[in-house]
Amino acid sequence: MHRVWSGFAIGAALLAAPAKAEKTAEYTFAYTAPPAATRPPGLRQWLDQDRTRFRRSVATEAAADRVEAGKGPYPFHRHEATRTWKVVTETPLLLSLSAETYHYTGGAHGGTAIEPLVWDKARSRRLDPRAMFVSADVLQRVLGARWCAWLPRERARRLGGAVADDTMFPCPKIAELTLLLGSTDRRAIDRVGLIAGQYVAGAYAEGMYEMNVPVSPELLAAVRPEWRGAFRVGR
Repeated sequence: MHRVWSGFAIGAALLAAPAKAEKTAEYTFAYTAPPAATRPPGLRQWLDQDRTRFRRSVATEAAADRVEAGKGPYPFHRHEATRTWKVVTETPLLLSLSAETYHYTGGAHGGTAIEPLVWDKARSRRLDPRAMFVSADVLQRVLGARWCAWLPRERARRLGGAVADDTMFPCPKIAELTLLLGSTDRRAIDRVGLIAGQYVAGAYAEGMYEMNVPVSPELLAAVRPEWRGAFRVGR
């Protein structure tokens, strides 16, 4: 589970009830979106298409694995796939969403990934939050030092001791992280969530690493001019 939303003032009423899972001999599948995401027609259409694509890929992979299992000594394990969209925040200009996707294909454990989606309400189009900033290099310059100072402290807290220089898991660049756009007042974007997914910053058992930072004047300056009005400096 990702917790970065706790600072983004999400309304619980926006969350939809869990969808009933589809279950076949080869896979279990569920796809959930909140009511706020299904109101804009363009976004609702994109989510419908995303659900179809995701379900098709799950069914294809599970069917192939079942055939392969029939040729060898290892039994087939039913696949499991879920994608749950949640509202991070909604402002007059933007709807910020995040998807948590879990996929189990028969190994020791499943994997979870976090994906962002920003909906431009005026132009009825989907945006990558990274595209709202000038460049990856500028994001690294503005956020990189703070992220890499926070990460070893958080790893040490979870692991119960200081973490030596880790050659297997060096501090990931901002370009390797998931960016979520949030707001404390639902008027403008004033917070950014940085999420390192599984195996990005540490071993599987460590889970995901999430840092929630206010928009600074330097980060605001890194926003592309056409989007600067949708952001403000946070506290």
